[in-house]
Amino acid sequence: MFVRSVTFSLLLLAGAISLHGQQPTSTGSGSGSGSGSGLAADASGKEIYRVACLTCHGAEGTGSPRELVGFSQELPDFTDCSFATPEPSADWFAVVHEGGPIRGLDRHMPAFGEALSPIEIARVVEYVSSFCTDSAWPRGDLNLPRPLFTEKAYPENELVVSTGFDTDATHVTNHIVYERRLGKRNQFEAVVPFEVAQAAGAPTTGGIGDVSLGAKRTLYASTRSGRILSVGGEIALPTGSSSSDRGNGTLVFEPFAMFGQALGATGFLQTQAGVEFPVDQDKASREAFVRTAVGNSFMQDRGFGRAWTPMMELLWARPESEGSEWDVVPQVQVTLSKLQHVAIAGGVRIPINRRDERHAQVVTYLLWDWFDGSLFDFWK
Repeated sequence: MFVRSVTFSLLLLAGAISLHGQQPTSTGSGSGSGSGSGLAADASGKEIYRVACLTCHGAEGTGSPRELVGFSQELPDFTDCSFATPEPSADWFAVVHEGGPIRGLDRHMPAFGEALSPIEIARVVEYVSSFCTDSAWPRGDLNLPRPLFTEKAYPENELVVSTGFDTDATHVTNHIVYERRLGKRNQFEAVVPFEVAQAAGAPTTGGIGDVSLGAKRTLYASTRSGRILSVGGEIALPTGSSSSDRGNGTLVFEPFAMFGQALGATGFLQTQAGVEFPVDQDKASREAFVRTAVGNSFMQDRGFGRAWTPMMELLWARPESEGSEWDVVPQVQVTLSKLQHVAIAGGVRIPINRRDERHAQVVTYLLWDWFDGSLFDFWK
């Protein structure tokens, strides 16, 4: 578990610095020189690690024996890629620089922004990440913010509850999305929709829509280029009532591809493209779609606190034998917990064309990254 391991990692880092006689002092401009670590300005991440971390974490990053460190708590294994890769470098940097409370962790965990310069912290974080030598694991820096409609290329462990309702308040659709990462590059997904509708002069109706089961696999992931590419597929089961417009009444297969590109330190571009193939084309038509999202994250508290991510999505869909449908979706995502494993988002899907047939729709979601910890932890 990332949270528990990082907590003890940083407590051990504090002890290691103390063992080596280093006392925190101001770093001034944080340019990498004049830090209180006693290291040379051009010290490598490995050198910083050997001075500050080796005593407890060992030369290989697997942790020193308990009898040597003097306590019974199990030390994290930085060579365990399932532990070392999911979180972005910015989260590791924030906790090391600001201490535990910045992410809702143990308040005994000290901040090292005064003991190590930002450049030194960045170097040692990069070095620690190198203990995972299996490049098949996509790094957390490629885990870009989730748009309302464009599916991410990164394999995730999330639970998302989304709600969309037309501006005329006659149709409300809820989706419960469960995502589970399988191994290094795979993900399983289940989507359960529940719809409520009320036509003019008619009673309110509601029920389950077409349940979907899907999977995706990452084909390419490079932190250096900031790119990630995945392919996936989904099967929509005819569990909804087609007579009530809550389902297609037939199986629908949907292959798709997803691409993500980091833009600088906090910007991103994400694209998803696919085609829907119904088994019975008398009940549903084939449809191609492309969804693209672009955005940028802004962090509170000098770049260490809550993230605000405004995004803009452009949606295109073309049912067979019909004209194209274009929509634009301005939106914003906000992280809620200090650990940033709980977030909300909201936006408006605005039709660009065929407005006489389609209404604007307000869409929101609540996201919980359940792998990082309980829904109710890490808030203070």
